Amino acid sequence: MLVRLRRVEGQVRGIGHMIEEDRPCEEVLIQLLAVRTAIDRVTAQMVASRIDECLSSQPPETARRSVQRTVELLLRST
Repeated sequence: MLVRLRRVEGQVRGIGHMIEEDRPCEEVLIQLLAVRTAIDRVTAQMVASRIDECLSSQPPETARRSVQRTVELLLRST
């Protein structure tokens, strides 16, 4: 996940440079969409890891509540 986040960080810096260089909007938009996709992938990886952790290390009722909180957070972000 850290590798992906560092890549996203580099992409965001690159977008800043593109804006400073007054690059065409379409080019900037393509990069912004790529960053959003990359963040979505990191999010999915984090959620999968969290759910796996909950289900394997917590009692069933605690795991259920943890997964439910995770889902609520995801729904709040949409």
